[in-house]
Amino acid sequence: MPDAIEFLEQLDEKSREKIYYNMKKSQFVNDSELFKKLNDNIWEFRTLFNSKAYRLFSFWDKTDEQETLVIATHGLIKKTPKTPIREITMAEEIRKGYLNNKHKRK
Repeated sequence: MPDAIEFLEQLDEKSREKIYYNMKKSQFVNDSELFKKLNDNIWEFRTLFNSKAYRLFSFWDKTDEQETLVIATHGLIKKTPKTPIREITMAEEIRKGYLNNKHKRK
């Protein structure tokens, strides 16, 4: 999603590389430190690097029976222990828009 790409592009190279490394790792290892479920639909992809907590909000697209996609909606550098509700709401809205557009194309 464009907001997730923009977030990643704004990061310094080493931070971005660490997030990409964790993304690749998550394809092969089920690590509860990498993903945290925030509600029924939204997950937080987590990377801790240089004392900063990077978060990419995401959801699963399981509409294709052969492949599950993980879609990142947007990201932030987390500064408080509690995830802001507005960020979860934003991820939900992006998810709804994505699914609506996907169904319209079929």
